[in-house]
Amino acid sequence: MTSMLLVMDMINDLVHPDGPNAKTYVACGNAKGMYRGTVAAIAKARAAGVPVGYVRVGFSPDYRECPPGSPVFSKAKEFGLFKLGTWGTEVYEQFAPQSGDFDIVKHRVSPFYGTNLEPILRANGIQHLVLCGVSTNGVVQAAVREGHDRDYACTLLEDCCCGATEDEHNFALAGLKRYAAITTSDALVF
Repeated sequence: MTSMLLVMDMINDLVHPDGPNAKTYVACGNAKGMYRGTVAAIAKARAAGVPVGYVRVGFSPDYRECPPGSPVFSKAKEFGLFKLGTWGTEVYEQFAPQSGDFDIVKHRVSPFYGTNLEPILRANGIQHLVLCGVSTNGVVQAAVREGHDRDYACTLLEDCCCGATEDEHNFALAGLKRYAAITTSDALVF
């Protein structure tokens, strides 16, 4: 089965220790070993010749794609978050993309909605998605559910994800066990 590792929303605005959401995700990520686990998962994918895709939330500098009524994104413009072409929407340096990796920019929670993800997967014969990122109850949950419904086998790397709170992370995992295999970066084999 042809796999792809998707590293989702691991951008400076969300997971960099100096980023605006550091208090939310960095403490959780450090406690879970998310940074170490994600680096290990990327290294395993590269060693196995498995393609890596980076999903990034981002909006044009004028925020034309940002939904003003969204509880998740409505404050992005006010706080200057998720602006494409800035440091905030770059992938955190520990997980940095390499030449040949895929860049998927999204304007909503789902990595499938209105993006180039599905054409990339189909063009490359991908049948299996290995998923990690923040937040577990946001992009990861959306990717698992939509991936499942689009007939991809899904594997979620539990130690490479976190939610805004541990409760949100655990609640999302409990619901996703029906749709994806759940494992860790240490147990991951491509």
